[in-house]
Amino acid sequence: MKTSEYIRIKIDKFPKGYIFTYNDFITEVNKKEAIIKSLNRMAVSGKITKLAKGKFYKPEKSIFGTLAPDQYQIAKDLLEKNDKLIGYLTGYGIYNQLGLTTQVSNTIQIGRKEPKPAIQRGMYKIAFIKQKNTITKENIPLLQLLDAIRFIKKIPDSTIDTSCKRIKVHLQKLSSERVDTIVRLALKYPPASRALLGAILETIGKKNKVEILFKSLNPISKYKLSVSSKTLPNKESWNIL
Repeated sequence: MKTSEYIRIKIDKFPKGYIFTYNDFITEVNKKEAIIKSLNRMAVSGKITKLAKGKFYKPEKSIFGTLAPDQYQIAKDLLEKNDKLIGYLTGYGIYNQLGLTTQVSNTIQIGRKEPKPAIQRGMYKIAFIKQKNTITKENIPLLQLLDAIRFIKKIPDSTIDTSCKRIKVHLQKLSSERVDTIVRLALKYPPASRALLGAILETIGKKNKVEILFKSLNPISKYKLSVSSKTLPNKESWNIL
C-alpha cells in the first residue's frame, strides 16, 4: 500500500476535530519525508486543515461553516506528557463554560506547575499561568473555580457582582468533602482569592469551613474587589472593599 493511501485510510478513522501530527503515522510507516509531503499536500487540497507546523485536523462542517477543534485538542500536548497530567485548561474558555461570560476568545489559557512563555498556534494564542498545587484529574474543576476567583476582575463581559453570584451557584453544588478540598487548594492562592472564597462560602452557609482561610489572612490587609454589600453582605469582615 502506498504511503499516501495508508495515511488517507488512517485519517478517515480519526474523529472530527482530532489533532494529529506526523508521529501518528511514523511508528507504522517508516518514511518520515513521505508522510510530511503527503500531509502537506492534503492540507493544500483542503482534505485536512493545518493548525500549526506539524499539526493537522479533519475539519468538521456545520451550517455556520467549518468548526474549529475544541481547546483540549488544540493544546493536548501541553496538558499531558507520557500519560501524566502536566497542565489543565483554564481562563476565558472555562469562564464561558462556567457561565461567567458569553464571550469566546482566541486565547487558550493553561495552568501548569512550570509555566512557559506564550506561544501562537494557528489563530490561537496559548498563554500559561503558574499553578502551585498538584494537578490531578479530580481537582481540576476546583482549580478552575479558584482561577475564576483569582482573576475575577479580568472576566470579560461581566461585573464582579454577577461573577460572584455565578461562582456561588457552583460552590453550592460542592459536597462537604469537595469544599474542604477547595479550601485546602486555596491556601496556595493569593490573599485576595482566599478572602473572596471565604466570604462567598460564608454567605452560602459554609461558615464552619472557612476558619483556616480567615486565619491565613493578614488582619490589616484590604482587598479592593469592588463587590457590593448586596452580593457579599459580610465583605467588611473579610476586609473586602
